[in-house]
Amino acid sequence: MEVKVKVERPEKEKTEALVVGIFEETKRFSREVAALDKALGGVIQNALNSGDFKGKPNQVYLIPSMGKIPAARVVLTGLGKEKEFTIEKVRQAAGRSALYLSGLGLTSFSTILHHEMKPLRGASQAILEGCILGLYRFDKYKTNDNGNSKREITAITLLVDGREEEKAAWDGAFTGKVLAEAANFTKDMVNEPSNYMTPSIMAETAMLLAKNFKLKCKILGRDEMESLGMGSLLGVARGSAEPPKFIILEYNMGRKGKPVVLVGKAITFDTGGISIKPAENMEQMKSDMAGGAAVMGTFMAIAGLKLPLNVVGLIPAVENMPGGNAYKPGDILKAMNGKTIEVISTDAEGRLILADALAYAKRYEPKGVINIATLTGACVVALGKNATGMLGTDDKLKVMLKDAGERAFERVWELPLWEEYEELLKSDIADMKNAGAREAGTIAGGIFLKKFTDYPWVHLDIAGTSWNSKEGPYRPKGATGVGVRLLTEFLMGWKE
Repeated sequence: MEVKVKVERPEKEKTEALVVGIFEETKRFSREVAALDKALGGVIQNALNSGDFKGKPNQVYLIPSMGKIPAARVVLTGLGKEKEFTIEKVRQAAGRSALYLSGLGLTSFSTILHHEMKPLRGASQAILEGCILGLYRFDKYKTNDNGNSKREITAITLLVDGREEEKAAWDGAFTGKVLAEAANFTKDMVNEPSNYMTPSIMAETAMLLAKNFKLKCKILGRDEMESLGMGSLLGVARGSAEPPKFIILEYNMGRKGKPVVLVGKAITFDTGGISIKPAENMEQMKSDMAGGAAVMGTFMAIAGLKLPLNVVGLIPAVENMPGGNAYKPGDILKAMNGKTIEVISTDAEGRLILADALAYAKRYEPKGVINIATLTGACVVALGKNATGMLGTDDKLKVMLKDAGERAFERVWELPLWEEYEELLKSDIADMKNAGAREAGTIAGGIFLKKFTDYPWVHLDIAGTSWNSKEGPYRPKGATGVGVRLLTEFLMGWKE
């Protein structure tokens, strides 16, 4: 996507389309919109007076300019009530408008959406996020386009009033572009069918990412994991013909000292193993590696933004299959830190591979560890599709993640890790069980992971937020790329 920032009045801009935000029940136009309406002969005001356009959230209305201004057409996009306006409304309006214009076959447009909210930098970032995320489609395996040539939006221009605003708008637009493209990279990985996104292919993708963004990357194979004592992770991998991979990414912009560690669950396909899942919707279990993909996307973003941090990424990647050598309910596994685990359900496998990754993270003496995983269906029951579950041991990290979630509109909601919940995982024959009763399933998952940490730590359960079953203003069906913008915003706000 080509991005431009230009000092120009909207009524003088030559473009395929000019996108303008309008508030619902507005009593007066901004200076820029008033000048534009005057040049058009009052058609914007007439559209509001007639009720053809009301300014409701995500409403879009096309006005042909008829040669009255250099822009070929003006697109009004609704921002909702002014008193309820937030940066997320800018993101949604941008995504909705970009998708609409793409449907018209246009390849570029200009906009003054960012004029409606300060700071200008944040609004400009939201526009690029909304546009690039909203235009995303995963259609690489469609072979029949019915003879239609595909046209896409390839350029966006932000119009500003003066030179002092130009830098702020450009900085925001650049950040938004980097974040959205990294999230789309993650969506591509998650949307891939599991025969094209195996643990080995994930490892190859990580190596290519490292090469392109000057990261360090190391891949541990089965033998190396065995020598490290990663019996919990390897137990899950036993049922699959696909070899497990343990991906290590390192990013360091010259910073000495302890890193922040990101850990992402990557079950490239989850059948549930011997505790097999129902057949309905099992195809979506290709997305059980969304946490690992989000960590990789975050590395793409922080490298693109050149954040002055020291960050390590750990991604255990395996398939969970019911093969002849698969682990079984009742088996005992030993994790890297020596703790023993009684397997109650082979469908509670994500925490087993994360256990070894969290134990491995200790060798970095981390300032903080954030793990992200599609861990429990119980989180979908508890929080639905609009919030990521958050559990952890460090209040500072939790506050930072909550604030980052509000900025990215990838919101998190905390659940407790009280001592009373420890009873859920008590085992008669091992240090712990990997699953308890149906009650408090998300919390039980967090309690399990906590046993493998002795550093500042937070767990993010994205089971509900990693996959869309219906379209949103800038969120197509399928993988959402959740976690990339959240974690990058978190790292952008990192304070020593």
